Amino acid sequence: MSGSMDRRGFLKGGVLAAGAVVSAPLMGQIVQVEGHMSQAQLSQLGVEGGRPDAVRLGLASYTFRNFDRAQMIKWMKQLHINQLNCKDTKNHLPIGKTPGDFTAEDEALADYKANGITVHALGTLYFPKDEDDDIRMKFEYAKRAGVKVIVAGDPAPSTLPRIEKFVKEYDIKFAIHNHGPEDKIWHSPLDVLKVVKNMDPRMGCCIDIGHCMRAGTDVVKAIHEVGPRLFDMHAKDLTDYNSKESQVAVGAGKMPMREIFQALAAVKYPGYVDLEYEIHGDDPMPGATESFAYMRGVLVGMGYQNELAS
Repeated sequence: MSGSMDRRGFLKGGVLAAGAVVSAPLMGQIVQVEGHMSQAQLSQLGVEGGRPDAVRLGLASYTFRNFDRAQMIKWMKQLHINQLNCKDTKNHLPIGKTPGDFTAEDEALADYKANGITVHALGTLYFPKDEDDDIRMKFEYAKRAGVKVIVAGDPAPSTLPRIEKFVKEYDIKFAIHNHGPEDKIWHSPLDVLKVVKNMDPRMGCCIDIGHCMRAGTDVVKAIHEVGPRLFDMHAKDLTDYNSKESQVAVGAGKMPMREIFQALAAVKYPGYVDLEYEIHGDDPMPGATESFAYMRGVLVGMGYQNELAS
């Protein structure tokens, strides 16, 4: 598949998969803009002025980990995505550890702003040390980036009380990312909830839906249980919930995206669903294009406005 969806690919991954009926002429218009549907086109689907966006879509920059910032920005424009969960890599948003390092941060943030891209979360960031200096450095990084969510990998439970102090000081949410059966501590978001449920309400989860299902946890039920402590979501799809290697473009596997979106709407989830496409690192655009087309199609099929410019 090429970077732009052909008619068959979009039909499979988009509107028809969501149960919407679309005329051939309208489908042709949609395909011509590579999955970007205008409000006028949405009107023909019967959703003009209807329910507001239930789910806002974004991108986890790890999807484009093998490419520099300029290329990622170019592809984000093609995908019509302007919300970014950014990794702390030199290619995307390098973390400055001393004032002398902040220039590279400033340049990256200026690039995103100039191209209409908002960095809404940082991560996955890691917190291996139970030390004020290391933790403060990362909260200062988030403050400089202007984000209100840190997506965190594998902090030890014993470190969380110290981290909680910084959450309160900086008013930045701390979303622990579950990494499935291989994770020594945080197999699923329910493991996170057990530890943070009595902590500050800004201590919570980033649900990785693929890793969640591989851990044997129903992601739809997990969304309802985590509720207001869900601050970010990483989206992917699998053909086999027992195999990490079975990842495919969203819509080509078993992931119940419609039910996931319904659950997010039910709990009034305020954050973003960030595509984290971990396969085909050297050629990610075909899968990313298919994934966003499918997710947008599901939302349109549910009667929501197509999320493109929030």
